[in-house]
Amino acid sequence: MALDYPHLEFTEGFWWSRPEGRLLRLGITRAAADGLTYVTHVDLVAVGATFYSGQPVGTIESQKVVSDLFAPLSGRVVEHNPALRDRPFLVNSDPEGEGWLLLVERLAADHGPEEAG
Repeated sequence: MALDYPHLEFTEGFWWSRPEGRLLRLGITRAAADGLTYVTHVDLVAVGATFYSGQPVGTIESQKVVSDLFAPLSGRVVEHNPALRDRPFLVNSDPEGEGWLLLVERLAADHGPEEAG
């Protein structure tokens, strides 16, 4: 059964994004969350951190594995999902809603400073 999420934009890999004014809310897809089984911990880069497409922005730990999260775009972290501190399982139960990961301000370029110029 295909799922329809008209408010979400899907990126390459397992990320979704939802525009919110000048910001983007990011999370992982339901397929990715299902593959992790039960999420036990989420560790994300610091609020205010700048990251570039393809760079690690955190990890998700489940009963099965610890998975690195690689940024689907370049941006600056504005906010983490505070609910995940005490309820990381929201990534499994509602990955497109309450289980979101990051609120970011997108950078104009999707490459690191070493590639600029």
